[in-house]
Amino acid sequence: MTDPLDTTTGRRPGGRTARIRARVLDAVRAELAAGGHEGLTMEGVATRAGVHRATVYRRWRDVGGLLVDVIEAAGEIEWQPPDTGSLLGDLTALNQEIQESLVLRPSLAVALMAASFHSEQAARAQSRLWMDRYAQCEILLERAVERGEPPAQHTDARSLLIAATAPLYHQLVLLRADPDPRLPERAAEAAVLAAAAGAFRVRRKASV
Repeated sequence: MTDPLDTTTGRRPGGRTARIRARVLDAVRAELAAGGHEGLTMEGVATRAGVHRATVYRRWRDVGGLLVDVIEAAGEIEWQPPDTGSLLGDLTALNQEIQESLVLRPSLAVALMAASFHSEQAARAQSRLWMDRYAQCEILLERAVERGEPPAQHTDARSLLIAATAPLYHQLVLLRADPDPRLPERAAEAAVLAAAAGAFRVRRKASV
C-alpha cells in the first residue's frame, strides 16, 4: 500500500522522514487515548509531535489520513499466531491476546474501532487489517488438520475464528463488562466443539 510519507515510490521511507512519521503516529495514538476520535485534530497532533502543522497537513492531508497510517502501522508489526500444540490452546491464547488489548485503559484497539465509524478511510484500513489478521490465523486450523484434530479439513477457517473471538468483543466492547479470565478459554472451547459438530463446514455446491 502507498505510504502517505512517500507518494512517489510507494516504499517505506527511512532516515528523517521515518523519524517524523514515528513521532506523528505516536502523537496520534496519544491524542486518541486522551480524547478519542472527537478530540483528534491535525493541530493537536502536530503540537504533541513537535512537528510543523504544515508538514502534517502536507503528508497526511486530514484526520482520516492519520488514522489510516496508524492502522497500517499496526499491520507492519511482526506478529505470529499462537502455536501451543492444539487448536483449543491456540484459540485460547489468541483470545487472551485480544482480551488484553481490549481491557487496557485507555485501549488503542477500542479507540481505533470507534474512530473507524467516523472515517470511511479508517474503516477501509481497519477492514484490510482484519482481513490480513484472519488470513494469518488460518494456519491455526491448518495445523489442527495436520495433527488429526477435529474439525475436519473442510471447515471454514474464518467462520471458526469469528465464532471463537466474537464473545470477547461482545462482552468487552458492546456490553463493556468487566473482563472474565475464563472467557478466552470458554469462547475457544465453544467454537472448537461447534466446529467438531460441523457448524462451520464448507457447503459444497450441488452438481448440475
